[in-house]
This record gives sequence, structure tokens and C-alpha cells, in this order.
Amino acid sequence: MLRITIPLIFLSLSFQGFAQSKAYELEKAKKLAVKSPFQKIWDGELPAEVVYKDSEIIAFVPLRRQTPVHFLIVPKKRIPTIADLKDEDLHLIGKMYKVARDLAKEYKISETGYRLSINTNEDSGQSVFHIHLHLLGGMKVGPMVTQSYVDPRQKKEDK
Repeated sequence: MLRITIPLIFLSLSFQGFAQSKAYELEKAKKLAVKSPFQKIWDGELPAEVVYKDSEIIAFVPLRRQTPVHFLIVPKKRIPTIADLKDEDLHLIGKMYKVARDLAKEYKISETGYRLSINTNEDSGQSVFHIHLHLLGGMKVGPMVTQSYVDPRQKKEDK
């Protein structure tokens, strides 16, 4: 019995390292209990510089742009994270990418390059729990992460 119990305790403790923090979970629950800022923009309750809107998708300039061309592309339907995406919602993801492609062409960054990014939960820095695709361009954006991670599986001679 002890042979089984000790590994199970170790296994359960190791998975706790991959859980979201309690503070993040509380903040997320609080934000999910009210309309998202994106829903408020859609409903005209918050101002935004809208660059695209149809019956399912809205795209607008965020409050704090990170590049000269920066749009948030958001489905009207509130889906908190990519992890919450249902199979029947998959068409929305495809449509978000189509809108990104078209906006990149319209704003003349299609040829020079751009980044598309969706953050999901704590480790990615997601702060608005309504999926949204960032379209970033108009300058060199550099690496997405510091690239300081060292893969322990990689051999020294491979580095």
C-alpha cells in the first residue's frame, strides 16, 4: 500500500505546479460574472475604433497598442478561453483568421509580415476572458518569448 501511496502523493503534488494560482482563479471568476469589455464594445457601451464588424466578428484597435498596426479580432459569442472552445464554435476561429488576413492586406502589412496571437490563461497573460486574436504588425516584433528556456532533453552537442 505504501508503495502506491507515495508515488500518488508525489504525482498529485507535481501537477499542482501546472495549476492556475488561486488569485488568478478568483480574478477570472470575478471577470466572468460580468460582461466582458469586448461585449460592451459590441453593444456600444464602450468606445472603440472599429475596423471590421459583421454578425459574428468585430475587430478594433486596443486601448494600448503594442505595434503600429494592432487589432483585436473578437467573436461576438463569449468564449472565455481556447480551452473552452466547443466543436460547434470552430468556424469562429477560422473566420477570425480570415479577418486577420484581410486586415493585414488592407493595412499593408501582409507582405512585410505580422504576428497572430491568442493568449490562454495565466501563464500566457490572458486578462480578458473572451477569446480574441491579436494582429500585430508594422514593425519587426522580435521573438515571442525571451528564448531563455533550455530543453533538458537536448544534448549539449545539439545546442
